[in-house]
Amino acid sequence: MSVKELLLDFSEFDLNHVVADLEEIRRHNPQRYEMEQLTSIVYDDFARMICAGYKDITENEFWVRGHMPGMPLMPGVLMCEAAAQMCSYYAHKHQLLGDTKVVGFGGLEDVRFRDPVRVGDRLVIVCKMLKVRPGALIVCRFQAFVNQVMVADGKIKGIPLPVDALVVQQKAIT
Repeated sequence: MSVKELLLDFSEFDLNHVVADLEEIRRHNPQRYEMEQLTSIVYDDFARMICAGYKDITENEFWVRGHMPGMPLMPGVLMCEAAAQMCSYYAHKHQLLGDTKVVGFGGLEDVRFRDPVRVGDRLVIVCKMLKVRPGALIVCRFQAFVNQVMVADGKIKGIPLPVDALVVQQKAIT
């Protein structure tokens, strides 16, 4: 995919038109506290299977103090996490994986980091569902931007997590 092939043109959404705030995102995603990597959803088109949203990068992010002291840069793995949370939100909201409680990482492909993301930036993420196998798998393409400059892109695979089995296993360990 060429850098110039946008999943969604910037003219098609308004960053000031929030369609899902943090509380609504929390209804669909389990991450909390420092692992919440989305601030708002601003676009949701079920017919085209595309959504967009953003993460405002603040000086209070857990990685700021230690990731390049004096020059904090958002780790690429957290850009991928933000995109995964966007895909998870969309899949859960639209029940693309059936009654799955939690969507987990199934893999990453063709991920590229193109520019740094810094404190004070707004990381805009666009995700498009490419493949949906209900109850089994979603495959999404994502693009991330700061000031309309692509900073990362790639493919994410999401899989349903066996939440009940994992909870039982964790209780047995503790």
